[in-house]
Amino acid sequence: MLFSYNGLTPDLAEDVYVAPGAKIIGDVTIGEKSTVWFNAVLRGDEAPITIGKGCNIQDNCTCHLFEGFPLVLEDEVSVGHNAILHGCTIRNGALIGMGAIILDGAEIGEGSLIGANTLIPSGKKIPPYSMVLGSPGKVIRQLTEKDKELITLTIETYKTKGKEFKDQVHEVLR
Repeated sequence: MLFSYNGLTPDLAEDVYVAPGAKIIGDVTIGEKSTVWFNAVLRGDEAPITIGKGCNIQDNCTCHLFEGFPLVLEDEVSVGHNAILHGCTIRNGALIGMGAIILDGAEIGEGSLIGANTLIPSGKKIPPYSMVLGSPGKVIRQLTEKDKELITLTIETYKTKGKEFKDQVHEVLR
């Protein structure tokens, strides 16, 4: 569902898939071929949220921010189930694992993989193509070609699923 807030209305490309139960509020822009899954919340009430092309925000994610800390996902970003993104920047082609938390002012480098349940503290900068694990998150190595292929596969899978769900998922009333 889309909600205006304080005169600001979400702006979604025509082909964006928004699953039932997802909430997109206020100053939120979402690029083409992106998907927002069941029960995700994107709340652009204090600063803008900008989601690029081909991104996926999976089930139960929370995307929020504080004034002065916009939330930016560049293109082809995958955000795993139950992740929390708060006032951060995620560069092109990154994958944020399930349950990860990325805090205000943090920046995730292009093509990086943030492991499940990893915490990235406020202001932390992650170099491009890094594998990051732990709480707080630490770079454990550079990504391999196999890692990069997994990220690409995940992103492409969610684009395909978005098209399928847009056409084939219908509420059943009893």
